[in-house]
Amino acid sequence: MRFPEDVPVLTDGVVTLRAHTVDDIEPAYRMCQDPVMQEWTTIPVPYLREHAVSFLTDVVPNGWRTNTMWAWAIEYEGRYAGTIDLGDGEGGVGEVGFALSPDVRGNGVMTRALKLAVRHAFDGLGWERVIWRAFVGNYASRRVAWKAGFRGLVRVQGGGRARGVRKDEWVATLGREDELEPQGNWWSVPMFEGGGIRLRGLRDSDAQRVQEACSDERTQYWLAGMPSPYRLEDAEGFIKTRLHLMAGGEGVAWAIADLASDELLGNVSIFDLNDRIDRTVGEIGYWMHPDARGRKVMTSAVELLIPHAFKPVAEGGLGRRRLVLKAAEGNSASAHVAEANGFTHVGTERAASPRRDGNYDNLLTFDLLADEYAAR
Repeated sequence: MRFPEDVPVLTDGVVTLRAHTVDDIEPAYRMCQDPVMQEWTTIPVPYLREHAVSFLTDVVPNGWRTNTMWAWAIEYEGRYAGTIDLGDGEGGVGEVGFALSPDVRGNGVMTRALKLAVRHAFDGLGWERVIWRAFVGNYASRRVAWKAGFRGLVRVQGGGRARGVRKDEWVATLGREDELEPQGNWWSVPMFEGGGIRLRGLRDSDAQRVQEACSDERTQYWLAGMPSPYRLEDAEGFIKTRLHLMAGGEGVAWAIADLASDELLGNVSIFDLNDRIDRTVGEIGYWMHPDARGRKVMTSAVELLIPHAFKPVAEGGLGRRRLVLKAAEGNSASAHVAEANGFTHVGTERAASPRRDGNYDNLLTFDLLADEYAAR
């Protein structure tokens, strides 16, 4: 193919994919100074202007001429906004890669560009499947792929490499006959306030309070699955994995914070939202910082979440039909939260709650149905 003459222009009326020009060198160079882009891609660091010159005037044109890489400049609002490329294609399967300028992120630009590129891979290049890859933790890229319909996500340990360092990698694919629409849910964390508390997303700055709460003797006793001792790195890991739950549709976690100081008082989650048998059920779980106990904080937190759990997904809720809450027999404070919020004790599983000493407590199960809650 000839460059730039044979580069097809792809557009949806908002975003346009076109051939790169020398005018793109300076904005591409500036884009590659972004620390976020340097963290999650394999570009050279430091990134010099000569790197941009080489990529746009040598690598990209040669890719088109040799039919080995098909790269477009992403144009948005009349200016260069990033680059997207298709590569390989042997056997009807190839890969897609992309990067977007920081000043246009959050406008859906990359999702539009990705849909244009993969549609061309199928209709223009005759591919049967497109592969997306990203280093684990690059949730921005993962969300773009999810919005464009990529599915079957797996984690490959050590599957990626950047500047001589091996990193775990996410991989997902999209087939010719697949819809270019999200599969499953990517939950958000709406904020709620009431009863002197605020429910909000967990932040990195909450780690110290998380560690304090989860190191507490009472918390450790009833939640035997927690690490012991519970270190600051455990708290930091807990916060990071909450985003993974939401991205996979598995659950949502809220920090319970003081309304005045915004200091973390505890955590409440709704999880098991992807149950293989019944995806209309969710389970509520929680823990408290010791200095927040005795103030009805958890009762208020669960009360704030119930309407959101039962609200239809189309209206921004979790679309649950039934909520479940479990408490070890003897954990009267936890059971009281369920009872105070109108949950019904529906059964007791014998010797089902493990303790650290190797023994087991009975496990009480409570539930609340959407229709009975609406009838209150």
